[in-house]
Amino acid sequence: MKFFALLLLFFLPLFANNYPSFPTQELREIEMTSGTIAKNRSLDYQKIINNLRSKPESKQLLLLNTYLNQLISLSDIETKEIRDYWSTPKEFLIKGRGDCEDYAIIKYYSMIKLGFDSNKLYLTIVKELLHGRNHMVLSYFPNPHRQPLILDNLSFKVLPLNKRTDLKARYFINTRGVFAYNNAYLVPVNAKSKKFIHLIKQVEQEELHTQVLHACN
Repeated sequence: MKFFALLLLFFLPLFANNYPSFPTQELREIEMTSGTIAKNRSLDYQKIINNLRSKPESKQLLLLNTYLNQLISLSDIETKEIRDYWSTPKEFLIKGRGDCEDYAIIKYYSMIKLGFDSNKLYLTIVKELLHGRNHMVLSYFPNPHRQPLILDNLSFKVLPLNKRTDLKARYFINTRGVFAYNNAYLVPVNAKSKKFIHLIKQVEQEELHTQVLHACN
């Protein structure tokens, strides 16, 4: 059993681009612990992602953003009774509600699952100018010389950053580090985000659990 677990750890990176996935055994587990609605929501997510694979990129962005924005928006205090908790996509889908960080995170992983380059995707902390509060969106850079496209749980439109006059970008975060945006260029400000690293570790633990269940099916 120990050897089996080590083998799964070795092959874990091979499954990373398919996260989040739900084998049959895991769907049963979700139904037992969180109910039929949570199971059906996870199953529906898989069907939607599979349907999006054949769509052109612009349609994928628009339809993915619209679909995930239908999940219920609720603050961390209401869902976790703590402030500023970053839910994994599986936690968000099972719970069915979350805040702006949770939307941005599930869109990040969903786009990787659809085949988008993770180096072009950034969890982005912005200032919402109308209310003067911090907010998180997902930024996608089709290429480094164009404005990033913004996927936002507050909007069903996918627009370039310079068209989102209600937002001011502050920090862009992915596995490469933390960046500021200066004259349309990303400027490194930190080698890593502790919260993002913690999120990745949580995702890896979930994926290991999924592969164990899948192997036992």
